[in-house]
This record gives sequence, structure tokens and C-alpha cells, in this order.
Amino acid sequence: MQFMLLLHDDEAAWTGLSEDRQMAIVGEHMAYSDELQTAGAFVSGAALDPAGSAKIVTGSGIQDGPYADTKEQLGGFYLIEAASMAEAVEWAGKCPAAKTGKVEVRPVPDYGG
Repeated sequence: MQFMLLLHDDEAAWTGLSEDRQMAIVGEHMAYSDELQTAGAFVSGAALDPAGSAKIVTGSGIQDGPYADTKEQLGGFYLIEAASMAEAVEWAGKCPAAKTGKVEVRPVPDYGG
């Protein structure tokens, strides 16, 4: 079964970090991705540009992002394979983003297509 791990964090806190600290965190994510791959759990993943670069498209037009007016913004995701929600939550707890932000775990339905 597939699960989406949605990584939410404070963008202002990220931009306030030194470049060395940012690169260290990127390294932690690379190691986490390697761990997922070794376990056969990794499907996909990516970081996202800041929410201010987003465009919100509705039936009535287009507006500049971010969509949510909160400190914490969606900053990236992992799509993983796990046997259960409990296993996916265990992987989420190991994610570097869980140290400073939140990792939302959502099942991805399989509609057979």
C-alpha cells in the first residue's frame, strides 16, 4: 500500500538557517531516502520551492501563493510503500522533517488504474 508523507515546516525558520546547517539537513534527507530505498519502501520524493512561488488556480482565476495563511507550509513529500498505516507512521517518525516540523501521513487509494 502506498502512503504520502507530507512535510510541513516553518519556511522562515529554514531561511534563517546558515547554508551549512541547510546542507546538513539536506544530507539527513538524502540518508533517509537511502534508508527508504534499501528497505524497498521508497517510491518518490522531492522538496518544494517556497510557498510564495506557488500559484493557486480556481474556477474564478489565479492567485499567488501561499494557499494557507500559516507559518508551517508544505515543503516536500515522500511517497512510500508500507504494509500498514502503523508502518508508514513509523517511517514518518524517522523522517528528518519530524524533528522540526510535522509529517502528515495519508494513504493513497489504489483505484486499479
